[in-house]
Amino acid sequence: QVQLQESGPGLVKPSQTLSLTCTVSGTSITTNYYNWNWIRLPPGKGLQWMGIIGYDGSTYLSPTLKERTVISRDTSRNQISLQLRSVTPEDTGIYYCWGVAVSAKWAYDYWGQGTQVTVSS
Repeated sequence: QVQLQESGPGLVKPSQTLSLTCTVSGTSITTNYYNWNWIRLPPGKGLQWMGIIGYDGSTYLSPTLKERTVISRDTSRNQISLQLRSVTPEDTGIYYCWGVAVSAKWAYDYWGQGTQVTVSS
């Protein structure tokens, strides 16, 4: 059973860097067909996709956030990380780690429970 667990500070000051970690269990993050996403839900708005890191380590970031975003991984800890620089109150929201596995014959997805991040001085 694949499980994802986000962790990180709940409160970040404006202009600082937000750092979140997603710990994956039940499969290796390098398993073929698995890709790992960061998604956020700002208050009163819809889900916003932030970026993806593939099982091979390749990344693709949302064009609207790529200037401030880094997504990386630690294969020894089986973790995916998100760094968002120069945060503002607009970055407040619930941040989710979302795993997607797709082959020619099947598809699965897995969500973390999400972690609340508030940007405030």
